[in-house]
Amino acid sequence: MRVAIFDFDGTLYAEETFKLLMNHLKEHPLYQTKYKRFYRSIVPPYIANKIRLYPDAKMKARSMQLYIEAFDGIAEKEMVTYFDELTTAVQKDFNQTVLARLEKHQAENIHILLVSGAYTQFLHQVTAGISFNQIIGTEIFYKDSKVDTKTFIDHVNGTRKTEHILQALEGQPIDWENSYAYGDSFSDLPVLELVGNPIAVKPEEKLLNVAKERGWEII
Repeated sequence: MRVAIFDFDGTLYAEETFKLLMNHLKEHPLYQTKYKRFYRSIVPPYIANKIRLYPDAKMKARSMQLYIEAFDGIAEKEMVTYFDELTTAVQKDFNQTVLARLEKHQAENIHILLVSGAYTQFLHQVTAGISFNQIIGTEIFYKDSKVDTKTFIDHVNGTRKTEHILQALEGQPIDWENSYAYGDSFSDLPVLELVGNPIAVKPEEKLLNVAKERGWEII
């Protein structure tokens, strides 16, 4: 079985999910009152990250945790609606070249995975109309059908992506040499190195340098 693994932010989606989520909370008619609490909580780790006292990966995970804490006790169906409100805005910024590749791989009967640090529930909502065999993201926990922030999220980023991919495909005979992976950042390197056909999508400088050195395809 061949696979094609797609990153989301900066790859299938040309922008950054977290910036979109922050603006959505800030401007939302029902939940904007929660933005100030979220903003106050995120400032200290943000400053620490900027002066290099707080690692990037840890900052991203902390940001995701603090964001979802703003919705503590909110019903799951309300979170579905909240994320669904972003579908149109996200889909207009899909990278059409990458989307065409995805559709080509589907026609070739390749197993398609979307793997991202974004919330899994968000990914399901905003990719409505696109068929994936598997979507791997950061899970939001619920208790009695309400957001449970006492259980800390497991942010899927960097090497955690690779771990989740291998776990999801465990027991299946994968033709890695003839498989594909698409990513835009240096943190996607472990995933790109899994396959024989890594593709760097509008890559940041560190990944661009690696792609050029190794002769990888660059979109």
